[in-house]
Amino acid sequence: MKQRTNLTTLGLSILLGTSCLVTGANPCEASPSAAANVTVDGSSTVFPISEAVAEEFQRANKGIGVTVGVSGTGGGFKKFVAGEVDIVDASRPIKASEIELAQKNGIAFIELPIAYDALSIVVNKKNTWVDSLTTAELKKIWAPESQGKVMKWSDIRAGFPDKPLHLFGPGTDSGTFDYFTDAIVGKEDASRGDYTSSEDDNVIVTGVSGDEGALGYFGVAFYEANKSKLKVVAIDDEKPENGAGPQAPTTENVAQSLYSPLSRPLFIYVRTESLNRPEVAQFVSFYLSNVSSLSSEVGYIPLPDSVYAKVQGRYTAKVAGTLFEGKTTKVGTTLEQLLQSATKG
Repeated sequence: MKQRTNLTTLGLSILLGTSCLVTGANPCEASPSAAANVTVDGSSTVFPISEAVAEEFQRANKGIGVTVGVSGTGGGFKKFVAGEVDIVDASRPIKASEIELAQKNGIAFIELPIAYDALSIVVNKKNTWVDSLTTAELKKIWAPESQGKVMKWSDIRAGFPDKPLHLFGPGTDSGTFDYFTDAIVGKEDASRGDYTSSEDDNVIVTGVSGDEGALGYFGVAFYEANKSKLKVVAIDDEKPENGAGPQAPTTENVAQSLYSPLSRPLFIYVRTESLNRPEVAQFVSFYLSNVSSLSSEVGYIPLPDSVYAKVQGRYTAKVAGTLFEGKTTKVGTTLEQLLQSATKG
């Protein structure tokens, strides 16, 4: 994977001739300014893709600045539906409540899938006792009723050591949190609360890499960027139709629908009104033309070419709204089928 701007120290906001230093869990908030012609905010998972696109775009377009902020999918949508940013990075589809606020504020938008992610379960490099977990065991770890009860590794599976279990994960504003709780616990936002949470995935990396008994989760790109510090855990969804045994979050397994249920699509949402500004339209066109190669470069899984063609058609025709009807319960969703249905409709 090509080395890009260090995610832990610099580059969460990309401006011509300037940089934005990381300060806390929300390193950089995107806000319109004279120096930033295009404003992007939202998901920490999608951030590496948008950062890579923004870097390449600005090399080719010296007169246009792009700011990429990280406030989580939920935080990004709050700004987006208020008309504060042009584009939101999202690791889940827009919710019904967010659509309602957008309509109330007169914000029309275009939903554009850009890549696939594979949520990665990670443990400390010194962890020698776990190579795989089942989805039932993940639920046992993270379900609300496990708080105060599943506190040691031996509480998860007989044969695991009697070592303290320390958990790290995304905050409640994160689309990754929404997806994980839905896919694993069975209800969105249902999670035990006694874990270290952050909208900054680098906090999770630091926590898990520094604690032998730790376990955490985030998008596959952050594992790929930190695989020297972390160990990834294969996941077994125990469904024969999805392949035999535990599966790792690899490009091949995602493409073959074997890494279930932790594979998911990633998105950008674009304000229709913002496209009236040439610099925004130019940036989005550049994004769609280059996201296949750049998403792979930063550790994510590109969509099939046939799907990118449909996404491009959706953008060209300025098809407003969402394919998901305000529902974020997207486990097992096939983009191909959704886009095909939308085209027929």
